[in-house]
Amino acid sequence: MEPIPKTNTFLFPLTILFFFLSTSSSAPLQYQNLVLNPLSSNTHTLSWPESDSLLPESTVHDPDAASTTTLQLRHLDSLSLDKSPEQLFHLRLQRDALRVKALTSLAAVGNGSRAAGTVGGFSSSIISGLSQGSGEYFTRIGVGTPPKYVYMVLDTGSDVIWIQCAPCRKCYSQVDPVFDPTKSRSFVGISCGSPLCRKLDSPGCNSRDRCLYQVSYGDGSFTLGEFSTETLTFRGEKVGRVALGCGHDNEGLFVGAAGLLGLGRGKLSFPLQTGRQFNRKFSYCLVDRSSESRTSSIVFGDAAVSRTARFTPLIVNPKLDTFYYVELLGISVGGVRVTGITASLFKLDSIGNGGVIIDSGTSVTRLTRPAYIALRNAFRAGTSSLKRAPEFSLFDTCYDLSGKAEVKVPTVVLHFRGADVSLPATNYLIPVDTDGSFCFAFAGTTSGLSIVGNIQQQGFRVVYDLAGSRIGFTPRGCE
Repeated sequence: MEPIPKTNTFLFPLTILFFFLSTSSSAPLQYQNLVLNPLSSNTHTLSWPESDSLLPESTVHDPDAASTTTLQLRHLDSLSLDKSPEQLFHLRLQRDALRVKALTSLAAVGNGSRAAGTVGGFSSSIISGLSQGSGEYFTRIGVGTPPKYVYMVLDTGSDVIWIQCAPCRKCYSQVDPVFDPTKSRSFVGISCGSPLCRKLDSPGCNSRDRCLYQVSYGDGSFTLGEFSTETLTFRGEKVGRVALGCGHDNEGLFVGAAGLLGLGRGKLSFPLQTGRQFNRKFSYCLVDRSSESRTSSIVFGDAAVSRTARFTPLIVNPKLDTFYYVELLGISVGGVRVTGITASLFKLDSIGNGGVIIDSGTSVTRLTRPAYIALRNAFRAGTSSLKRAPEFSLFDTCYDLSGKAEVKVPTVVLHFRGADVSLPATNYLIPVDTDGSFCFAFAGTTSGLSIVGNIQQQGFRVVYDLAGSRIGFTPRGCE
């Protein structure tokens, strides 16, 4: 009998050896340290230098000359000094839920199909969304001549600038006195036939031929009054002829701040109105709310563009010009691209559905559900050594880290077109109480719209370069 060929004798064992080598040689996951700081109360005060003495009262910035200005920012929690850390966090999540519901509703109907409604006697568009209780950051701005300084919420998901005005038919409670336009030398009402009036979605007109504005929100809140132009003062630098709503009837909305500075992409937003002054560029850096040594800030003008920023192109939604859409291609956990998270899950289609937006007023990043489940499962697999804790509110992946000072967690990287954004551990595993419970700060949504929120943006200088149609991210941008 002929002997069995040697090649056949070793075929099966070599196959097993090849399989073993190929599966065991995969690179280990990448980790980073998370220093554990339980939920703490906000210790910042509301003291702000009233910088109206930096420029003479009569000096108004030349609208044809470029300029730069920088403002401090505060988180909304600073206006609720009587609340415990847990209460503040629960309120934040409640605002966030309203915000996300509102943004997805607005994105679904788009600019061209907003429903008409009637408040205060004239018909105007109702923006189905944007609960103003969800504005997260505010700054202090001078309004009028001489300037009266008030707290204004900054919102990248809104366009129209407005402020509560006397006389109030109905106004909510705010920290500063309500602005009185009769005491400002620079306040000018807009006529019904003005091009500025026609820029409103659905303007109204009163018996004095004054343009009326109305913005209504998905939670039933609204602001209504005269559309006007006014001078705004930023740390002493005055910007004239800014179109804003002077609201005499403002119901619901947020408590504390006097109004809203819209930073969206629409034609009536502050960046678009002041395009010549600030070259349609601004950036902000949001510090962790527990930080006592640093403050958040916003910069307008060419200085807003960091040299080390990594940029991703802005995408145009044909149905809605307010939001900042970007292209998210994938996400990595522990240095490995998550299987199942593809660019197709985040695609903005030709009729304006889906997509990914960058938003300052949303806290927790929402991902379309298939992407979130894949991300969550990958993160859970990389944290199997950590003690799990019960679900908390919208968070389904939580850990009991009590008694620990530091833990290792897998890295998380967002892959935008042209820009990989590697998140610090504090931007995705966050404290939810004072007892050492931490949760994975992402959530799923059944809506097609994904939203990158401000928890994930913390510590980055986020650059909005509308002139270049791009958004940039600079790590450690608050330093």
